[in-house]
Amino acid sequence: MTGRVCDLGHLMPVDEAISRLLDLAPPPPLAQKIGLDQALGRVLAADIHSPVNLPAWDNSAMDGYARRAADLPADGGCLSIGGRIAAGDSACSPLLAQQAVQIFTGAPLPPGADTVVPQERCRIDGERVWFPPVNAGDHVRKEGEEVRRGDLLLQAGKRLRAQEVGLLAGAGIARVEVYRPLQVCLLSSGNELREPGDSLAPGQIYNSNRYCLAALLSGWGVEVHDYGVMADELAASRHALSLASSECDLLLSSGGVSVGEEDHLKQAIEELGSLDFWRLAIQPGKPLAFGEVAGKPWIGMPGNPSAALITALVVVRPFLLRAQGVKDVLPVPLAVPAGFDWLQRNKRRQYLRARLTPGVDGQLSVELHPQQSSAMLTAACWADGLAVIECEQQVLKHDNVMFLSFADLMH
Repeated sequence: MTGRVCDLGHLMPVDEAISRLLDLAPPPPLAQKIGLDQALGRVLAADIHSPVNLPAWDNSAMDGYARRAADLPADGGCLSIGGRIAAGDSACSPLLAQQAVQIFTGAPLPPGADTVVPQERCRIDGERVWFPPVNAGDHVRKEGEEVRRGDLLLQAGKRLRAQEVGLLAGAGIARVEVYRPLQVCLLSSGNELREPGDSLAPGQIYNSNRYCLAALLSGWGVEVHDYGVMADELAASRHALSLASSECDLLLSSGGVSVGEEDHLKQAIEELGSLDFWRLAIQPGKPLAFGEVAGKPWIGMPGNPSAALITALVVVRPFLLRAQGVKDVLPVPLAVPAGFDWLQRNKRRQYLRARLTPGVDGQLSVELHPQQSSAMLTAACWADGLAVIECEQQVLKHDNVMFLSFADLMH
């Protein structure tokens, strides 16, 4: 990677745009209590402390035999079998000296036992069991070794995944306090747009942004109110925006935000609230508009499909997550060797459709799709993430580049 000096001119750096949007994000919706069966993808509104120890008691990590380590010398020996304990057994008699008990995974250790020996390492001789050399404490899960009663389990602002839902259930927590889903109105602008399945006249295109952005928003945990395509008439735009602002927490639209475009959307927003145009140092993309409609935040994104997708993933996603109460909203990029040369300098940060490819040595590298047009989605379908090329950066093969995974960005 060569050295570089960035002169952005009148373009706003991407990081500054994200920071501004985060500062402008509204507070999250009111909280509600829900059952765990509804909790996936929801955002915690309060810290959760464990009401129990995890594990709740000393238990066996293996199927085998529980014993007292001090009962035999270091090189092993033989003990009598004094019983059997299965998972779910509630009461255990104390382990007698020179005795072992058969035990199953998850079963509570009897008082006095401190070691479990896997059954495949033991030899049974009638009512006796022969042990190899072992270490005291082997294969025992100690009470509270994972979580102690009163420990902080999960912090407010955490968006719940399957593993967090499982942890809460394991701690005996049946209901959690979460923020209500953010209500987002999605609108499209452009007289050229038609619905999939309709016939196209010359100059018309199918409205891919409507479905792509709605799918993204659903993946981010918001409830989408799809308002379809606004007619490019002032009265129609004003009516659609006014209705949307009365029903939703936030408005998003695609198309009609480039400076100089003749579009009634901009005039309608200015009449109903406020409008600010930003020119971002991002490619694909650049035009972004932010404003308010009747006191509700509105973001206008580019109309080109790949530009709309990447602007949403990189810039809009953190804003929407913060508006839902999520604490950590920025993705963590990976540094991965480039499998390409990139010698063209650009004043904008570039987000190139890319995929991770393993080499013969197992080392991952980043490969680029040959087509990086802002209008085409085929490259994004081929890709599993974005390679980030900074302003004026040149990349040589094997240089590290930053890679953002779609798996992270679309969650």
